[in-house]
Amino acid sequence: MVLLRFAPSPTGALHLGGLRTALYNYLYARKLGGKWILRIEDTDATRTVPGAVDGIREALEWAGLEYDSGPGKHGPHAPYFQSERLDLYHSYSNKLLESGHAYRCFCSPDTLATTRERLARMGSNSTYDKACLNLTDEEVARRVRAGEKSVIRMNDSALPSRSSPSDLIFGNLRDAHASLPTDPVLLKSDLFPTYHLASVVDDHEMGITHVLRGEEWLPSLPLHLDLYASLSLTPPQFAHLPLLLNLDGSKMSKRKGDVQVMDYKRRGWEPAAILNWLALAGWGRSHTTEAISSSKQAPDSTTVMSLQEMIQEFDLSSVTHRRSVLDPQKLEYINKHHLMRTMSTNDGTSVLADRVRALVKKSFPHSPFTTVQYIEDVILVIQGRMVNLNDLPVLASYFFIEPDYTTAEALTMRNRLPDELYVAVVRDLRDQLLIGDLVWRPAELANLLHREYQRLNLKQKMYMTILRHAFTGSKTGPSLAEIIWALGRDRSIARLETAQRSLSE
Repeated sequence: MVLLRFAPSPTGALHLGGLRTALYNYLYARKLGGKWILRIEDTDATRTVPGAVDGIREALEWAGLEYDSGPGKHGPHAPYFQSERLDLYHSYSNKLLESGHAYRCFCSPDTLATTRERLARMGSNSTYDKACLNLTDEEVARRVRAGEKSVIRMNDSALPSRSSPSDLIFGNLRDAHASLPTDPVLLKSDLFPTYHLASVVDDHEMGITHVLRGEEWLPSLPLHLDLYASLSLTPPQFAHLPLLLNLDGSKMSKRKGDVQVMDYKRRGWEPAAILNWLALAGWGRSHTTEAISSSKQAPDSTTVMSLQEMIQEFDLSSVTHRRSVLDPQKLEYINKHHLMRTMSTNDGTSVLADRVRALVKKSFPHSPFTTVQYIEDVILVIQGRMVNLNDLPVLASYFFIEPDYTTAEALTMRNRLPDELYVAVVRDLRDQLLIGDLVWRPAELANLLHREYQRLNLKQKMYMTILRHAFTGSKTGPSLAEIIWALGRDRSIARLETAQRSLSE
């Protein structure tokens, strides 16, 4: 069976780059009819952040990426924490020792630092002089019995021959052994494995068929392939995902601020839009001959797609080699359209109203107009202007509280409107709204406004500006007919009377 894994370290909150890696694993697994697991790579206790695993799981759940097995979801490959799999790593490191592909090193950190400096002065590219490689078995056993600390190193002078499989994204890669440290450490003195040994062992033991991970692991690929060959194991297929960049071209990282997934949840972005945005970052035109000949094209970078649509369209051959910039303006466009998609579904607007209600109540704590049903009406009125659900209190404050006629914007509008005309327009519309047989629908209200400015022999712009000031105190907004409809008859009449009083005052 096709089986993929997302294997974050619990060193902090899940960030956008990690979420995209999880998403691509999810899409590829579902595309191929396979499964994917969540594995926690927690072998570096010094960097583990308490609560990080719960945060990662919460972010994946919010995004809608359900893994098939992992923490909190039992499966055939448990345990899913590397710290609970130490015996397995010890067993494999012993196999490497016995075959001569690894050896114990007893050099202290100070000795290693001195050695690196000496080699660098000599102009050598080596990072270690292999001082412990030729220790006899008796000497190694004696020092182990004496309690001396040691690490287990790869013996890069005894590597088996192997092939170099093509990367599913980058294709054929040049041999990068020269970039590796000399005889890399596989098992540390605290008996915890390095990432290199643990990931190779776990991917084999769990039956991982495809490894989709970040481009930053490309330099380590030769070492991982050497480990597979030294252990006589078949490696999975690898695909390395180009990095995501900020608008200024810098690498996105946890240390550079606002890239945490849950920050986007708190700011009101739609999870479907975030996934859509991340999926299309680097999902460019197909670059394989087969894909080009079949005229298959990847979606445009602002194509609005559901998760199911992404699964159907996803193709690793369409992932570009280039690093991709995450453009916030594209997220705004995609998010706005996902909101509109939600509103077009049964109960979609109600779901959105229920989600944003707490923010509305917090923004307007004394307003009695914060029911889910009323917020639904407001969302329907301002939907064309709303990019983010959290925009609602800012865009539509006059639906929940009385407009502030003392703002600079309101005063500027008012100063351009003749007093007598203002009073006449406001009083006339109030009288019309008092008529009991008026059908309270936006279309009927729009017809009423049209008839009135013609009857009063006024230009439409002047008439509408007066009423927009009276109802909202703002220059722009939804159509006046929709605003009046949402406010309701009684509140609309009261607001016109308030506007008239404010003029007198």
